[in-house]
Amino acid sequence: MLHGQCLKDNQNWDDYIESLRGRDLKVYLFGELVKEPVDHPVIRPSINAVAETYDLALREEALASADSSITGLKVNRFLHIAESAEDLVSQNKMQRKLGQNTGTCFQRCVGMDAMNSLHSTTFEIDEKHGTDYHKRFLEFVKMVQKENLVIGGVL
Repeated sequence: MLHGQCLKDNQNWDDYIESLRGRDLKVYLFGELVKEPVDHPVIRPSINAVAETYDLALREEALASADSSITGLKVNRFLHIAESAEDLVSQNKMQRKLGQNTGTCFQRCVGMDAMNSLHSTTFEIDEKHGTDYHKRFLEFVKMVQKENLVIGGVL
């Protein structure tokens, strides 16, 4: 079972959506203040798509989760550091399935790619300069895997 599930045992989809309401965020879209982002027709598909990344990992664990060599936990594949060609193929299959399920961007690919890039980059920097970036990065990875967080990014 995945650690730090998106939905608690007694929660359902509606509870998850309700947990996002009333956060008093100042969100502007097309120059206008959005009163409640959860209800906005442009924003809601993204909320649903992120939720599906969690739900798929529970419904189809073999596809959308992986065993982390960093924490020893079964984690959402979006938080897994790829260690083999099979891991990369599995990432691609998961992304295809999510695209079929949601019909939209699921908001997590850039974060997954950034984590994988930073894993090797910090290692190489430390080797060359004797720094501790990689160790610190691994502590970050442990935290996000244990908490089952979404890592986003901007291109």
